[in-house]
Amino acid sequence: MSTKVLSVGGSIIVPEKPDTDFLVKFVSMCIEWLKEDKSRRLILVAGGGAPARVYQNAYKEVAEKTGLASEDMAADWIGIMATRINAQLLKASFGEYCKNDVVYNPTLEDLKFDGQVLVASGWKPGFSTDTDAVYLGEKFDAKTIVNLSNIEKVYTDDPRKNPDAKPIDSISWADFRKIVGDEWVPGKNCPFDPIASKKADQLGMKVICASGKNIENIKSILNEKEYIGTTIG
Repeated sequence: MSTKVLSVGGSIIVPEKPDTDFLVKFVSMCIEWLKEDKSRRLILVAGGGAPARVYQNAYKEVAEKTGLASEDMAADWIGIMATRINAQLLKASFGEYCKNDVVYNPTLEDLKFDGQVLVASGWKPGFSTDTDAVYLGEKFDAKTIVNLSNIEKVYTDDPRKNPDAKPIDSISWADFRKIVGDEWVPGKNCPFDPIASKKADQLGMKVICASGKNIENIKSILNEKEYIGTTIG
């Protein structure tokens, strides 16, 4: 079996509302790729996107106005619930290709993968769905995680704030982890979360960060051909 893991950013699935145009193109491309070889399998991990941030911000506003301190763990759980509804949308979209329930805990020993597609969501507070993707990659012997988001490449800094920020084609784990740091903050927007980065580094995994909207490019990555993106590791 050849298994690929795609961490699908919530900002692609639900930028403001579910992006059905993207989903149609993405699901169609994936099914076409799977049909070419029955031994191919895909693990898709759904991020939270706009719903996660909208609800997290609502919680923080309510906490502030009622005089109650907002808690990181509570904000994380809200974000996790957003990933679950996005994951259910992905699972349903793949129909018979995804035979198992959405995976909530990637560390379960008896995790079943009966179809060609397995869909997962957020698990628990302390990290993003990037970390779940790494755990699933470890479990099903996938050496590469493809992290799809709304950016084409990782930059040396936030290009929206720093005009001198430059795109990166490839980078070592040591240098990448200097950029993202070691701590997780709920709702944090970074190319690949710090906790996932540490674990992927320890496992010797490779991570490819690429645009989720460029369907042809995703296909090139799946086929291990030349692609646009940032290779970490």
